[in-house]
Amino acid sequence: MMTLIRSITPELGVIAFSLIAFAASAAAQSLPAPDDVAAVPPEAETTDSGLAHRLLQAGTGSAYPTATSSVTVHYSGWLTDGSMFDSSVTRGEPASFPLNRVIGGWTEGVQLMVVGEKRRFWIPSELAYGSRGRPGIPPNSLLVFDIELLGIQ
Repeated sequence: MMTLIRSITPELGVIAFSLIAFAASAAAQSLPAPDDVAAVPPEAETTDSGLAHRLLQAGTGSAYPTATSSVTVHYSGWLTDGSMFDSSVTRGEPASFPLNRVIGGWTEGVQLMVVGEKRRFWIPSELAYGSRGRPGIPPNSLLVFDIELLGIQ
């Protein structure tokens, strides 16, 4: 009996280690959803297009990007059920792109920011992926993003 336990123990140790590593990896891949992802809160400002936003952290810059600027950002995106669908933060690498090559809500919203600023956006489907959706994002979804503007190129 003791021989059987000894022969299983190293294998159980490997399995336990693998499960712990898997759990840590899964936890690192997702950030907790903000408390207000389910709906636009009353204190959020809303533009004429329907883009809602609120300041999370004031920036240090003074220049605002234009619709044709290239920017570097950190971001995380959630659906209104709290599930995260994308995050440069969890990847540990900021994203850079021209603002005229992303969804309309990003193009409009990031132009409201200065470098160092963090803002939360509630992007209506009309300014996101609309009725077509995309993998991981159902059609007609309101998307919630936390965006930190790191640089304007």
